[in-house]
Formats: sequence, structure tokens, C-alpha cells
Amino acid sequence: MLADPEAQRLLAMPDEAYMNEEQLTFFQARLLAEQAEVEGHLEEVRKAIAENERSGDELDRAAVEEELRLLLRQADRETRLLRKIRQALRRIEAGDYGFCAETGQPIGLPRLLLRPTAELCLEAKERQEMREHHYSKLRGDQ
Repeated sequence: MLADPEAQRLLAMPDEAYMNEEQLTFFQARLLAEQAEVEGHLEEVRKAIAENERSGDELDRAAVEEELRLLLRQADRETRLLRKIRQALRRIEAGDYGFCAETGQPIGLPRLLLRPTAELCLEAKERQEMREHHYSKLRGDQ
């Protein structure tokens, strides 16, 4: 991804150019392509689930149920990713894309190139993960 010449050109831009029209267009195109890919894959997963539900082979029911469980988990992950992609596209339209939802600071091109759906800058994300880790320890999840 970082070997992508277009991504390299964006990274070479001065800091003052952060989230200019060219960068926004780049991320919008990347998010739209990822959205189409996830929607296509999600449709394949839904078809596989439907085919498994029609399966009448009672001898392999445990294997079929395990496969269904995995497909449902995959569909859930893909649905959440699709929601994040759509939220990122709305942030582009609103002019908020690329800026931390918590601090308002730039998220940074390197982070957005790796995770175009990022809503938090690295520091805010680390704080969030520390809070989650702290609360999971308090609940005894660990």
C-alpha cells in the first residue's frame, strides 16, 4: 500500500496541504472501492449462509452449524466494517475526514493510508485502548 505511487505522492505533500481536495478525492475513491469489495463479499457470505440453511444433511449437522457460526461471525465483522466505511464517507462529505473525533487534531496520512476508516488520532486511540483494557480488568475479563 505504501509502495503505491499515488500514496507516496500524498505523503510527500507539505503539512499545510493536509486534507486538500486531492487527498480527499484519493481517500474517497479508496473508501468507495473498499465499500464495493466488502458489499460483494458480504453478499457471498449471505448466499453461503442461505445455502447452508437449506442443507438437509442431518449427519453433518454439527459441521454445518460450525460453518454457519463462522459465516455469521464473518458477516458481523463485514457489516461493522461497512458501517465504518460509510461513516468515513460521510465525514468526507461533511469536511471532518482526517481529523480526530476526540481532539480535532489531524489523524495523519500514514495512519489513514493504513486504516482509512480511522476516527481517532494515534494518541486518542491509545487512550481509548488503555481505558478499555482497564475496564476489562475491573470486570475480570482477563
